[in-house]
Amino acid sequence: MEVYRDELSVRTSKRLEILDITDQVKESISRSGILEGFVILWEPHTTATIAVNEGDPELWQDILDTFTRLVPIDRGYRHNAKYRGIPGEQNAHAHILNCLCGPSISIPLVEGRLTLGTWQRILFIELDGPRSRRVFLQVVGE
Repeated sequence: MEVYRDELSVRTSKRLEILDITDQVKESISRSGILEGFVILWEPHTTATIAVNEGDPELWQDILDTFTRLVPIDRGYRHNAKYRGIPGEQNAHAHILNCLCGPSISIPLVEGRLTLGTWQRILFIELDGPRSRRVFLQVVGE
């Protein structure tokens, strides 16, 4: 069994934003030379998340609108009031959404290809941007 590691760079430009990183992931898998196994994607940020869903920007806006309704940005969270004494820091909503969505996904790899469904894409979801972010990738297999 082989393990290939890579780090993807993601730059977000909005407070809440969804970016399709599928092509970056596919390029990394191609460099790995691994044909059978699985891919693990891990984002090491407590105010972002990663998911697999449809590659439709209108759906992405629906997702972000739903996130905002479920966990409003300006709700008066305790974390916001005392966040390391920095005035104006308002990101408790992002931490909460990260807990609901999770920091990682895994996808089977068959014949060198991700086993994504017809409409599925790999999405990086920014919850407290804009920022420069990282996604760690591991391909495990043969």
